Amino acid sequence: MIVRSLFRPLKECFGRFGGGDGLLWHLDLKPHVAGEFSIAVVQANSMLEDQGQVVTTPFATFIGVYDGHGGPEASRFVNSRLFPHLHKFASEQGGVSAEVIKRAFDATEEEFLHLVKRSWTSRPQIASVGSCCLVGAITEDKLYVANLGDSRAVLGHRTTDGKNVVAERLTRDHNVAVEEIRQELVELHPDDSHIVVHNRGVWRIKGIIQVSRSIGDVYLKKPEFSRDPLFRQFVPPIIPLKRPVMTAEPSIRTRKLRAQDLFLIFASDGLWEQLSDEVAVDIVFKSPRAGIAKRLVRAALDEAAKKREMRYDDMKRIEKGMRRHFHDDITVIVIYLDRRLQNEPNLMFEGQNYNYTNAPFDISSLKTQEADKFLSSVT
Repeated sequence: MIVRSLFRPLKECFGRFGGGDGLLWHLDLKPHVAGEFSIAVVQANSMLEDQGQVVTTPFATFIGVYDGHGGPEASRFVNSRLFPHLHKFASEQGGVSAEVIKRAFDATEEEFLHLVKRSWTSRPQIASVGSCCLVGAITEDKLYVANLGDSRAVLGHRTTDGKNVVAERLTRDHNVAVEEIRQELVELHPDDSHIVVHNRGVWRIKGIIQVSRSIGDVYLKKPEFSRDPLFRQFVPPIIPLKRPVMTAEPSIRTRKLRAQDLFLIFASDGLWEQLSDEVAVDIVFKSPRAGIAKRLVRAALDEAAKKREMRYDDMKRIEKGMRRHFHDDITVIVIYLDRRLQNEPNLMFEGQNYNYTNAPFDISSLKTQEADKFLSSVT
């Protein structure tokens, strides 16, 4: 089966705002099978390391936010591989389940490991590239959310009196800034008193990285890579590892959707560094739908500017790369849960073969030409 294509070239899909600074793109509002969605992304790094996509299949509406680190290659790779795996395994199992999602994560991680091995001698730095990964799947009456790292999904649901909205966090941040995550690592590595190191006000695993789960970061999962002299020529010295200190095992939550569930916010940690769950949900609840993801990004940028005693207009003049000192890349996807739209005829499935090139939306071609060239050469 395929869905009626909602995809248009990115130049047509995206508008710009805030004076057209060239680093912020948005899609105001588009339909998905269970409602409408809005998406926005702002670039801070020299190369955009975030990726995001919304795809409707016969089994579910899939939402993905992938926050890369060390480079854009891993997030680009996840963007191209994870949803096809989800569709394949859901087809084999007759629908989406936690096991289907886990298998898709495992397959994507395994493929990225093979990519690293194939390209190792020409580009050893690829072993240090990774990506947080946040995925949602909305079926007829159920929501699945899976994550690696510290991107976050938050649900807004109406209070019993119908007048207000409550923020419900659906994911756990796999970041050692969280005491629970630090304790988890200490218990997994009882013989390593330095598994988590506090340096200059920041907790890091082995003094290197803050997130404990990801796709990629092969040198922290396969110690032989970190010990290889070729790799050590290009990457700052690290303490030799005896065993893996990161994992690609996703946390998966299943939740039955209810009538009072209004919308979902999926976003990379760049948003949550600036806005609390409650503030973000309140903005969505009280604002018009069109351009709502853009509104959240703008609120985060206003907050980042305020912390530096600046205005947003000042922030706009800062070039990418330098802008990373003020805020991270930010990707936001807002999904409205309008169950009544499921039976509208212009959104019904048709045909025989699902084609991922006709996905309603993804940002895979934004400012990542170098990563694209590399990935096409080794895949």
